[in-house]
Amino acid sequence: MAEVRTANVVWTGDLVNGSGMITYVTSGVFSRLPISWAARTSEHNGKTSPEELLAAAHASCFSMAFSARLGKNGTPATNLDVRAEVTFDQVDGGWKVATSVLKVKGTVPGIDKATFDRLADDAKDNCPISAAIRGNVEISVEAELVDASTAPPASPAATQGVS
Repeated sequence: MAEVRTANVVWTGDLVNGSGMITYVTSGVFSRLPISWAARTSEHNGKTSPEELLAAAHASCFSMAFSARLGKNGTPATNLDVRAEVTFDQVDGGWKVATSVLKVKGTVPGIDKATFDRLADDAKDNCPISAAIRGNVEISVEAELVDASTAPPASPAATQGVS
């Protein structure tokens, strides 16, 4: 059965001087997030943007896809630290989400760099958020395999599945 997720936003005013508020998301884990055009095109000043939310969605989706591929390979990750950098830029006279760069540092015992890179690239190509934006946004991945013997210990929150 398909899962449907929702988000509600209330906007007041025009684009440049107006502002909005994300008032509700299905999970209820956050609400009342202020948004504005200025937060998209200059300093955020404590407000979020669709691009920041897209970055969060892309980083979390990629981390799940990469984790699944590493597990299927028989080399589950001890830790994946994923950052998505989404760029909102003027292109051909208009604004658009231009790029999403996925940066992952992974501690994965028993894997070689070539396999790590191949699986990261496959996760980048096939996570559902990548599929949703492919063809409109340039997507890339920068994968760094961290030597388990030099990696910092996992935080207690990470070992308990809490971030």
